[in-house]
Amino acid sequence: APAARAAGPDERPGERFEVRPADLPPPYATDAVSNGSRYRCCPPDQAFHLPEGFHWNAFATSVTNARWLATAPNGDVFVAMSGPGRIGLLRDGDGDGVAETKSVFAEGFQRPHGLAVRPGYLYLADVERVWRIPYEPGDTVARAPAEPVTPEGALGAGSGHWTRNIAFAPDGARFYVAIGSRGNVGEEPAPRASVLSFAVDGSDRRSFATGLRNPVGIAFYPGADDLYVVVNERDGLGDGLVPDYLTRVEEGGFYGWPYSYIGAHPQPGLEGKRPDLVARAIVPDVLFESHSAPMGLVFYQENQFPESYRGDAFVAFRGSWNAARPTGYKIVRVPFEDGRPAGGYENFATGFWFEGRDRATVWGRPVGLTVAKDGALLIADDTSSTVWRIAYRP
Repeated sequence: APAARAAGPDERPGERFEVRPADLPPPYATDAVSNGSRYRCCPPDQAFHLPEGFHWNAFATSVTNARWLATAPNGDVFVAMSGPGRIGLLRDGDGDGVAETKSVFAEGFQRPHGLAVRPGYLYLADVERVWRIPYEPGDTVARAPAEPVTPEGALGAGSGHWTRNIAFAPDGARFYVAIGSRGNVGEEPAPRASVLSFAVDGSDRRSFATGLRNPVGIAFYPGADDLYVVVNERDGLGDGLVPDYLTRVEEGGFYGWPYSYIGAHPQPGLEGKRPDLVARAIVPDVLFESHSAPMGLVFYQENQFPESYRGDAFVAFRGSWNAARPTGYKIVRVPFEDGRPAGGYENFATGFWFEGRDRATVWGRPVGLTVAKDGALLIADDTSSTVWRIAYRP
């Protein structure tokens, strides 16, 4: 295994970041470059850098292209393996923090991603539509074929940004689907770059919010009707633009893409277009370093972690490709107070990026997150095909 480097200045657990709209550089302050990470197997012994009292282990290995996670009421964990088109099931029957049972729960989907466990069903979203599979806790394989929920074409075309993620309203009456754009910047037909809302049976499609370039993680704040998303913003404007973000999604809200960013900052080449939309573009709640690529979003509500973590968000940064100075490749914590973001964010789990300054060498890239029944945090890593587990044992 390669030697682990000490956590760099941007890699310390607990280090705080605050990106302010007023401090954004002008477009093209630096060149836009292609600078993707290198992958090197396998994790060094000190793979994760974590706050004191936290420990890590591999919950499941050889989970091909593990992208998204959902925890069932009995503690089983569903994993969307997008490349193979499969949904896997992981079970830690003896409670030792390692899944000894792995099964293919269902397959035959087109890049499945979003997952939601509901009474009687597992819901999933792929590039074509939302599906549901009859499910009772304890099942390790689907008891019946998947049933389509949304009508054909309701999610738009599947090209470009292909992740489709879902969240159910607290009352269970409607669900919400996050849909990314086809391209980087440009005018595209609905429903690209938006969040849609459907009745639970897939009818009554509504546009909930627009101007969200590539919304990926989507979740309701516990005990509230507030829907949050994390968004991958546009590339091509230099290292410092455009910040990715987490935000509460307002019904009918417009978030800028493609005409502006972070409020009314004009997109070069589209100046003067749709001033009506730009004038009401909402500034997101929490800005992340540009090109971090936020993916998974989960709110922590369990009791295993210290009390100060309850109600906070964890976000997985898959990492940059469009920055001369790499960024991302980590899990961050977004503190909340009274049900709203408190401002800024901090490193929680770093170390995926273990070597290189000008170009990142990584042993994994985090995508989906879920909280296990025992309160541990699980991380889907699509690059090492592993589901990692972080637990607190002071």
